[in-house]
Amino acid sequence: MLSLVMKILRKPKIEDIVYNIQNNEEDKEAFIVQYQPFIRKSISSVCRRYITEQDDEYSIGLFAFNEAIEKYSYKKGKSFLAFADLLIKRDVIDYIRKESKHNLVFLKEDEQEEMLEMQVSLTEYMKEMENSNRKEEILHFQTVLAEFKITFSELAKESPKHRDTREHLIEIVKIIIKEEEMMEELFRKKKLPLKHIEPRVRVSRKTLERHRKYIIAMCIIFANNYTYILDYIRGGKNDE
Repeated sequence: MLSLVMKILRKPKIEDIVYNIQNNEEDKEAFIVQYQPFIRKSISSVCRRYITEQDDEYSIGLFAFNEAIEKYSYKKGKSFLAFADLLIKRDVIDYIRKESKHNLVFLKEDEQEEMLEMQVSLTEYMKEMENSNRKEEILHFQTVLAEFKITFSELAKESPKHRDTREHLIEIVKIIIKEEEMMEELFRKKKLPLKHIEPRVRVSRKTLERHRKYIIAMCIIFANNYTYILDYIRGGKNDE
Protein backbone atom coordinates (compact mmCIF):
# COMPACT_ATOMS: atom_id res chain seq x y z
CA MET A 1 0.00 0.00 0.00
CA LEU A 2 2.81 2.40 0.98
CA SER A 3 4.68 1.70 -2.25
CA LEU A 4 1.53 2.47 -4.26
CA VAL A 5 1.08 5.80 -2.44
CA MET A 6 4.74 6.70 -3.02
CA LYS A 7 4.39 5.88 -6.71
CA ILE A 8 1.37 8.19 -6.99
CA LEU A 9 3.09 11.02 -5.08
CA ARG A 10 6.43 10.68 -6.85
CA LYS A 11 7.10 13.52 -9.26
CA PRO A 12 7.23 12.21 -12.85
CA LYS A 13 10.58 12.46 -14.63
CA ILE A 14 10.78 15.18 -17.24
CA GLU A 15 11.74 12.58 -19.85
CA ASP A 16 8.53 10.65 -19.12
CA ILE A 17 6.52 13.85 -19.54
CA VAL A 18 8.17 14.46 -22.92
CA TYR A 19 7.30 10.93 -24.05
CA ASN A 20 3.70 11.53 -22.93
CA ILE A 21 3.58 14.76 -24.94
CA GLN A 22 4.87 12.91 -28.00
CA ASN A 23 1.99 10.46 -27.55
CA ASN A 24 -0.53 13.31 -27.11
CA GLU A 25 -1.10 12.33 -23.48
CA GLU A 26 0.04 15.66 -21.96
CA ASP A 27 -0.28 19.35 -22.85
CA LYS A 28 2.81 20.51 -24.77
CA GLU A 29 1.96 24.21 -24.51
CA ALA A 30 1.71 24.03 -20.71
CA PHE A 31 5.06 22.22 -20.59
CA ILE A 32 6.73 24.88 -22.76
CA VAL A 33 5.33 27.67 -20.56
CA GLN A 34 6.69 25.88 -17.48
CA TYR A 35 10.19 25.78 -19.00
CA GLN A 36 10.31 29.33 -20.39
CA PRO A 37 12.85 30.38 -17.71
CA PHE A 38 15.10 27.49 -18.81
CA ILE A 39 14.76 28.54 -22.46
CA ARG A 40 15.63 32.18 -21.67
CA LYS A 41 18.61 31.10 -19.57
CA SER A 42 20.00 29.00 -22.44
CA ILE A 43 19.58 31.89 -24.89
CA SER A 44 21.07 34.42 -22.44
CA SER A 45 24.21 32.31 -22.07
CA VAL A 46 24.79 32.81 -25.81
CA CYS A 47 23.63 36.44 -26.16
CA ARG A 48 25.10 37.54 -22.80
CA ARG A 49 22.12 39.75 -22.01
CA TYR A 50 18.67 39.47 -20.50
CA ILE A 51 16.21 37.92 -22.95
CA THR A 52 12.55 38.92 -23.19
CA GLU A 53 9.74 37.30 -25.13
CA GLN A 54 9.92 40.18 -27.62
CA ASP A 55 13.47 39.30 -28.72
CA ASP A 56 13.93 37.46 -32.02
CA GLU A 57 16.40 35.16 -30.29
CA TYR A 58 13.65 34.09 -27.91
CA SER A 59 11.52 32.90 -30.83
CA ILE A 60 14.48 30.93 -32.18
CA GLY A 61 15.07 29.33 -28.77
CA LEU A 62 11.39 28.56 -28.33
CA PHE A 63 11.27 26.84 -31.71
CA ALA A 64 14.42 24.85 -30.82
CA PHE A 65 12.87 23.73 -27.51
CA ASN A 66 9.75 22.61 -29.37
CA GLU A 67 11.99 20.71 -31.80
CA ALA A 68 13.75 19.07 -28.85
CA ILE A 69 10.39 17.84 -27.54
CA GLU A 70 9.55 16.34 -30.93
CA LYS A 71 12.96 14.78 -31.54
CA TYR A 72 13.91 13.54 -28.05
CA SER A 73 14.31 9.79 -27.73
CA TYR A 74 16.38 7.20 -25.89
CA LYS A 75 19.12 7.87 -28.47
CA LYS A 76 19.64 11.41 -27.18
CA GLY A 77 20.84 10.41 -23.70
CA LYS A 78 19.09 10.25 -20.35
CA SER A 79 18.67 14.02 -19.92
CA PHE A 80 16.07 15.83 -22.03
CA LEU A 81 17.17 19.25 -20.73
CA ALA A 82 20.80 18.65 -21.75
CA PHE A 83 19.59 17.76 -25.26
CA ALA A 84 17.26 20.80 -25.41
CA ASP A 85 20.02 23.14 -24.20
CA LEU A 86 22.30 21.86 -26.98
CA LEU A 87 19.67 22.52 -29.68
CA ILE A 88 18.74 25.98 -28.35
CA LYS A 89 22.33 27.24 -28.24
CA ARG A 90 23.17 25.75 -31.63
CA ASP A 91 20.17 27.41 -33.33
CA VAL A 92 20.68 30.80 -31.66
CA ILE A 93 24.35 30.86 -32.71
CA ASP A 94 23.35 30.01 -36.30
CA TYR A 95 20.72 32.79 -36.24
CA ILE A 96 23.18 35.43 -34.99
CA ARG A 97 25.72 34.46 -37.65
CA LYS A 98 23.17 34.64 -40.49
CA GLU A 99 21.72 37.95 -39.27
CA SER A 100 25.14 39.62 -39.07
CA LYS A 101 25.92 38.66 -42.69
CA HIS A 102 22.46 39.76 -43.89
CA ASN A 103 22.68 43.18 -42.19
CA LEU A 104 26.09 43.92 -43.71
CA VAL A 105 24.82 43.37 -47.28
CA PHE A 106 22.03 45.96 -46.96
CA LEU A 107 24.07 48.78 -45.40
CA LYS A 108 25.06 51.91 -47.32
CA GLU A 109 28.70 52.04 -48.45
CA ASP A 110 29.69 54.72 -45.90
CA GLU A 111 28.13 52.66 -43.12
CA GLN A 112 29.85 49.44 -44.07
CA GLU A 113 33.30 50.45 -42.76
CA GLU A 114 31.90 50.97 -39.27
CA MET A 115 29.91 47.79 -39.59
CA LEU A 116 33.01 45.86 -40.69
CA GLU A 117 34.72 46.87 -37.45
CA MET A 118 31.73 45.56 -35.56
CA GLN A 119 31.88 42.45 -37.73
CA VAL A 120 35.43 41.72 -36.54
CA SER A 121 34.27 41.88 -32.93
CA LEU A 122 31.24 39.76 -33.77
CA THR A 123 33.44 37.19 -35.53
CA GLU A 124 35.60 36.86 -32.43
CA TYR A 125 32.50 36.56 -30.28
CA MET A 126 31.03 33.90 -32.58
CA LYS A 127 34.27 31.91 -32.44
CA GLU A 128 34.10 32.02 -28.67
CA MET A 129 30.46 30.92 -28.70
CA GLU A 130 31.15 28.11 -31.15
CA ASN A 131 34.03 26.90 -28.99
CA SER A 132 31.68 26.94 -26.02
CA ASN A 133 29.00 25.07 -27.96
CA ARG A 134 31.59 22.58 -29.21
CA LYS A 135 32.60 21.86 -25.61
CA GLU A 136 28.96 21.35 -24.61
CA GLU A 137 28.44 19.00 -27.54
CA ILE A 138 31.49 16.98 -26.47
CA LEU A 139 30.26 16.93 -22.86
CA HIS A 140 26.86 15.65 -24.01
CA PHE A 141 28.61 12.96 -26.07
CA GLN A 142 30.75 12.05 -23.06
CA THR A 143 27.63 11.72 -20.88
CA VAL A 144 25.89 9.39 -23.34
CA LEU A 145 29.10 7.37 -23.77
CA ALA A 146 29.27 6.94 -20.00
CA GLU A 147 25.86 5.24 -20.11
CA PHE A 148 27.64 2.52 -22.10
CA LYS A 149 30.54 2.52 -19.61
CA ILE A 150 32.93 3.87 -22.26
CA THR A 151 35.42 6.65 -21.51
CA PHE A 152 37.14 9.03 -23.93
CA SER A 153 40.53 7.55 -23.06
CA GLU A 154 39.30 4.04 -23.90
CA LEU A 155 37.77 5.27 -27.14
CA ALA A 156 40.97 7.04 -28.19
CA LYS A 157 43.03 3.97 -27.37
CA GLU A 158 40.78 1.50 -29.23
CA SER A 159 39.77 3.58 -32.26
CA PRO A 160 41.17 2.27 -35.58
CA LYS A 161 44.17 4.22 -36.82
CA HIS A 162 43.78 3.66 -40.57
CA ARG A 163 41.28 5.49 -42.74
CA ASP A 164 40.10 2.42 -44.67
CA THR A 165 39.28 0.58 -41.43
CA ARG A 166 37.35 3.57 -40.11
CA GLU A 167 35.43 3.95 -43.37
CA HIS A 168 34.50 0.26 -43.34
CA LEU A 169 33.25 0.51 -39.75
CA ILE A 170 31.25 3.65 -40.59
CA GLU A 171 29.41 1.64 -43.25
CA ILE A 172 28.49 -0.87 -40.54
CA VAL A 173 27.32 2.01 -38.33
CA LYS A 174 25.07 3.30 -41.15
CA ILE A 175 23.43 -0.12 -41.37
CA ILE A 176 22.76 -0.10 -37.61
CA ILE A 177 21.33 3.42 -37.37
CA LYS A 178 18.87 2.74 -40.22
CA GLU A 179 17.35 -0.17 -38.30
CA GLU A 180 15.17 0.99 -35.40
CA GLU A 181 15.14 -2.50 -33.89
CA MET A 182 18.93 -2.61 -33.72
CA MET A 183 19.17 0.92 -32.33
CA GLU A 184 16.52 0.20 -29.71
CA GLU A 185 18.41 -2.91 -28.57
CA LEU A 186 21.73 -1.05 -28.58
CA PHE A 187 20.47 1.74 -26.32
CA ARG A 188 18.33 -0.49 -24.11
CA LYS A 189 20.88 -3.24 -23.47
CA LYS A 190 23.91 -0.94 -23.84
CA LYS A 191 25.71 -3.41 -26.10
CA LEU A 192 25.99 -4.16 -29.81
CA PRO A 193 23.13 -6.26 -31.24
CA LEU A 194 25.64 -8.71 -32.75
CA LYS A 195 22.99 -11.29 -33.61
CA HIS A 196 21.29 -8.76 -35.90
CA ILE A 197 24.48 -7.23 -37.28
CA GLU A 198 26.39 -10.36 -38.28
CA PRO A 199 24.04 -11.51 -41.10
CA ARG A 200 24.16 -7.99 -42.61
CA VAL A 201 27.94 -7.52 -42.85
CA ARG A 202 30.98 -9.34 -44.19
CA VAL A 203 32.85 -9.04 -40.93
CA SER A 204 33.53 -11.65 -38.28
CA ARG A 205 32.08 -11.42 -34.78
CA LYS A 206 35.65 -11.16 -33.49
CA THR A 207 36.24 -8.02 -35.57
CA LEU A 208 32.94 -6.49 -34.44
CA GLU A 209 33.80 -7.16 -30.80
CA ARG A 210 37.31 -5.74 -31.22
CA HIS A 211 35.87 -2.47 -32.54
CA ARG A 212 32.79 -2.53 -30.30
CA LYS A 213 33.48 0.77 -28.53
CA TYR A 214 34.22 2.64 -31.75
CA ILE A 215 31.04 1.35 -33.44
CA ILE A 216 28.91 2.28 -30.41
CA ALA A 217 30.48 5.75 -30.25
CA MET A 218 29.77 6.36 -33.95
CA CYS A 219 26.16 5.21 -33.51
CA ILE A 220 25.75 7.76 -30.70
CA ILE A 221 27.34 10.53 -32.81
CA PHE A 222 25.18 9.90 -35.88
CA ALA A 223 22.00 9.40 -33.84
CA ASN A 224 22.51 12.75 -32.11
CA ASN A 225 23.75 14.56 -35.23
CA TYR A 226 26.59 16.25 -33.34
CA THR A 227 27.48 19.12 -35.70
CA TYR A 228 31.08 19.75 -34.68
CA ILE A 229 32.06 16.13 -34.11
CA LEU A 230 30.56 15.10 -37.47
CA ASP A 231 32.46 17.91 -39.23
CA TYR A 232 35.66 16.55 -37.72
CA ILE A 233 34.87 12.97 -38.76
CA ARG A 234 33.89 13.96 -42.31
CA GLY A 235 37.06 16.00 -42.58
CA GLY A 236 38.98 12.84 -41.84
CA LYS A 237 41.92 12.18 -39.59
CA ASN A 238 45.44 11.57 -40.78
CA ASP A 239 46.52 7.96 -41.03
CA GLU A 240 49.47 6.96 -38.98
